[in-house]
Amino acid sequence: MHAQPSIHPSLSVANKVILVTGAFGLIGKTISEAFLQQGARVVLADLKQDRMTSLQEELSAQFSQSQFLIHALDITDETSCEQVVAATVAAFGSLDVLINNAAIDAKFDKEHAGSINPSRFENYPPELLQQSVDVNLTGTVRMTQHACRQMLTQKSGHIINVASTYSVVAPNQSLYDFGEGIKQFKPIDYIASKSFVPNFTRYVATFYAKDGIRCNAIVPHAIYNNHDEAFLANFAKLSPMGRMCTREELIGPFTFLASDASSYMTGSILTVDGGWTAW
Repeated sequence: MHAQPSIHPSLSVANKVILVTGAFGLIGKTISEAFLQQGARVVLADLKQDRMTSLQEELSAQFSQSQFLIHALDITDETSCEQVVAATVAAFGSLDVLINNAAIDAKFDKEHAGSINPSRFENYPPELLQQSVDVNLTGTVRMTQHACRQMLTQKSGHIINVASTYSVVAPNQSLYDFGEGIKQFKPIDYIASKSFVPNFTRYVATFYAKDGIRCNAIVPHAIYNNHDEAFLANFAKLSPMGRMCTREELIGPFTFLASDASSYMTGSILTVDGGWTAW
């Protein structure tokens, strides 16, 4: 007789304490709920305090309130970062995994149409560049510092940074030309502030390798969120797989990195981009 099929124990995230920044957004909410479904204890932290009450009600209908914590977080603020780590440890006793997901990004779905600064590179406002650097770069460093202080006391922990294909390759600006006589561009602020993530990941990984702290990064690309047909048509032409990523397709990669199945990985960049950076 054959044994009943089962998931290998190393892939389990049950009882792991996972702090997700930017947890109310598309990627953050998807992976946070998936971690909860798998028995993890999750701290969902985000700047958008207006969404806290509705999210609390939504999650309370599905999970025990002892399994999750919703917390305000501004990663540009030192005290806020310190407080969310302290609240995580107070609620659950440790911090096993930090997922640095909070970021500013110019999105091209219908919800964000018209909100992107249309300037070409030579005219792009320095203040918008600085704002993205403050969040995507400095905020990520700050949040990681506070997590590492806690993880050093535990002698264990794992940091998962969320990079971007645009931290690996330049944007193909033809993706944003919809033939309407008005050219749009993926702006420099996101590329400049996200490009540091892969090497920052390697820096932290090698710095703490002997302290029981791992650091890896995931490179997602183009998560579908009600994009219009012109964008989808352009994307299909430029992507080897000919389509955008669904949010559910990120659950497996994030679970793998958060679990002990990735225990011999540190300083790695896991790419989930439908082949975009292979061309």
